[in-house]
Amino acid sequence: MTDTEKTTKPRRGIYLLPNLVTTVGLFAGFYAIISAIEAKFEPAAVAIFIAMIMDGLDGRIARITKTESDFGAEYDSMADMVSFGLAPALVAHQWALSSLGKLGWLAAFVYAAGAALRLARFNTQVGIADKRYFQGLASPAAAAMIAGLVWLGTDLTWESGLDKSIVAFIVTLAAGVLMVSNFRYQSFKQFDIRGRVPFIVIVGLMLAIAVIYLHPPIVLFAGFFLYAISGPIDTLLHLKQRREERQQKATTSVEADAVETPADSTNE
Repeated sequence: MTDTEKTTKPRRGIYLLPNLVTTVGLFAGFYAIISAIEAKFEPAAVAIFIAMIMDGLDGRIARITKTESDFGAEYDSMADMVSFGLAPALVAHQWALSSLGKLGWLAAFVYAAGAALRLARFNTQVGIADKRYFQGLASPAAAAMIAGLVWLGTDLTWESGLDKSIVAFIVTLAAGVLMVSNFRYQSFKQFDIRGRVPFIVIVGLMLAIAVIYLHPPIVLFAGFFLYAISGPIDTLLHLKQRREERQQKATTSVEADAVETPADSTNE
């Protein structure tokens, strides 16, 4: 076999470490579905958060260990659809939406379809989109908001009723719509975990962990709910700023024309 044949022959096998982490996340999402079917909603919600942690680790591990691959990217996308698309929709439906009948499963479907469309759009924009922002609410954040609501309701022993179903309906439907929206969200990808950071950053992380430990359900739900509404707020502020800049440029242009006009008249 020549050297050319050796170099052109495709490599067999897959990288173990990043795909193993992805598999753990996929298992967590599948476990959330099974737990919801068995009406074990707190373990289901916790499993979605575990899947979210695994999703944040697999890509970073692949980049750090230089084991990125097309297979890993596609596998991660499929796992995300299960963990952050199907699992949260089914958990929300079994927890509160089922009492609404067709409206309940409609909200769950809108969420699942929104997650699928969000993942498809993200995959087609890799390499061309601004890495500082997400276009639409990321599916892990949407899933975390629903999981946080279910965990909080279970922790507070929220009895089944119309109020519980309506809240779940609004949150689930809103999460699905926000995923396919054009609102921009901070991605926080500009932070380099391998680089040096100020000491205050470590202190802030310690405080964040301590706050979450105080009451995980309410802190996690509140945190991801605030992140979900930050997109529309940030987008509206950005549009307002651009509108003010255009008005300022228009005003400056009019003033410049007004100054030039008398000068032209004098020359004549």
